Amino acid sequence: MTTQPTPGPAATPSGAPLAPPPGRYGRTTAGPSRRLVVVALAAAGLAGLALAVWLGLRVGVVPVDWHDVGFRVEGDDLIEVTFDVTRPDPSRPASCVVEALNEGHAQVGVVTVDVAPSEATRVRLTTPLRTSELAVSGTVRSCRLTD
Repeated sequence: MTTQPTPGPAATPSGAPLAPPPGRYGRTTAGPSRRLVVVALAAAGLAGLALAVWLGLRVGVVPVDWHDVGFRVEGDDLIEVTFDVTRPDPSRPASCVVEALNEGHAQVGVVTVDVAPSEATRVRLTTPLRTSELAVSGTVRSCRLTD
């Protein structure tokens, strides 16, 4: 029994391998150069680093801070909420959203309280808040500087 040699890849008369017929295996395109890929990845990394630094600086600056001091239920439709507001620049006005919650933690009243400019960085405010039903808690949801 004689064995036939296994044919190798097809070659041109000059010995160079044959290219597949055009369009047979999809479009052939030259991929991006290695240098282009490295530059693109470096640019994306620098952009990500810049974004992280910017976000970190924004989070680190707290223009208005607030703390709940207490609340007093005045009846089925009224609660009084007391809180402290601290601003690094007390000459700038602020605005705080105060809410009243019922036993199921649902909001039953909300009011926006304006904090006027003052000489003190920390001010204590007490605000009455009308409610749609009996509130069991009063708290500050947020504060921000206003202009």
